[in-house]
Amino acid sequence: MRRGAVRSVVVAGLLALGAGAGAPPGWASAPAGPEAEAEADVAYHGRVHLSGARLRIWLVPENDGPTALANATLRVRLSAELADRQQLAEGCARAGVREVVCETGPLPLHGRGRHIGLALALRERVPEVVVRVDTWWNGGATDRNHVNNEHVVLALDTGDAYAF
Repeated sequence: MRRGAVRSVVVAGLLALGAGAGAPPGWASAPAGPEAEAEADVAYHGRVHLSGARLRIWLVPENDGPTALANATLRVRLSAELADRQQLAEGCARAGVREVVCETGPLPLHGRGRHIGLALALRERVPEVVVRVDTWWNGGATDRNHVNNEHVVLALDTGDAYAF
């Protein structure tokens, strides 16, 4: 039951955000106890492709360490509205009119998570879409390098793939 797992991650992220009043938006504050020392460097690499009212996103989450993560949640935000009905990849859930979240699954130390492919239907055809990818929840681990996990990609309706 993968959708249940996504809901658990999303709910855990919301609860953590509520508890982390001083944390930057989208980040949970570090937990107390042994987990307080957890540190990871989550990164995303992938491609964005816009053709008509269809937006395809393919990405791979990575962890450069120094600690493995049991799971994380990435967020994809769009400048265009999503169509009402979506067929989302396993482990992904709609989080708003222009937002989707996906669990990464385990992120081993110096390793990659599962490949995530999204075929999103937009409400209407647009000439361009700004796609923002970032980490929404990472189990409370510290990530000192946000450069490699916060991406903004402009995808034009040309059928070309844009890499990040």
